[in-house]
Amino acid sequence: MSASIPERQIQISGSGSFPFTDRDFREICSMLHEDAGIFLTDAKAPLVYSRLAKRLRALGLESFRDYCELVKSRDGLDERQKMLAALTTNVTKFFREPHHFESLKKLVSERAGAVRKGARLRLWSAACSNGQEPFSMAMTVLSVMPDAADYDVRILATDIDPNMIAAGKAGVYDSEAMSAVPSSMRSRWFAPLEEGQKGPWVASEELSSLIAFRELNLVGSWPFKGPFDAIFCRNVVIYFEEATQMKIWQRFIPMMARHARLYIGHSERVNGPASASLVVDGVTTYKLRGDQA
Repeated sequence: MSASIPERQIQISGSGSFPFTDRDFREICSMLHEDAGIFLTDAKAPLVYSRLAKRLRALGLESFRDYCELVKSRDGLDERQKMLAALTTNVTKFFREPHHFESLKKLVSERAGAVRKGARLRLWSAACSNGQEPFSMAMTVLSVMPDAADYDVRILATDIDPNMIAAGKAGVYDSEAMSAVPSSMRSRWFAPLEEGQKGPWVASEELSSLIAFRELNLVGSWPFKGPFDAIFCRNVVIYFEEATQMKIWQRFIPMMARHARLYIGHSERVNGPASASLVVDGVTTYKLRGDQA
């Protein structure tokens, strides 16, 4: 890192236990961008401090300079992954953006006959967080095809954060999270973790069996080919620079079946070369140009 990077101390309101300079912030931003394509503005300095100060305390370090030296070293690879996990925003909710699940329900209904005749159904939650999105997708599928597990139906759930993947595999959610799940679905596909209790709730084997949770960095390699019938990539690319956003949208196109839908975040839009191949098909919903399905 260039010695010209300023050493100005960043003032953190209310909690300045650890020295934190412009140089530290720039180095952390650079590593985050290199590893995950995530771009942070200067306004995110307090967020970086608050999330990583916990890691400094856990490691017994005295400054962010020491932390930066650790995560840049060969011995700090594991901690660098923990840093990435700490700085990744994981905001999720069951059936968030309900119109997407209404669209998915319609798509599954249209494909159900072909699936029962041997076709496959593939869905991808491309930033699954702790699993609430893919479990919402699975419940939507089962509401249309109660026998989905008997056919070639699978949901791929990926996230860059291994902690979120572990949470998704466990399939356990507290009562507050479960309040967004309709009671009929909750009683059918979830059960109290402890008998006689009202929560936390655990997903049934019927639901979990449809989902494969895997670690994946969206700006890295994708070790699968598709095609997918639906891709959910919501509130993810807003953390990338525009050039990276355009690359991600373009990479989705060959992963989409002719009739597929791409669901994105409420503050996102498809831009760049991909906009020539994708057209709007509802609120923050896209399909391939020329598809009449």
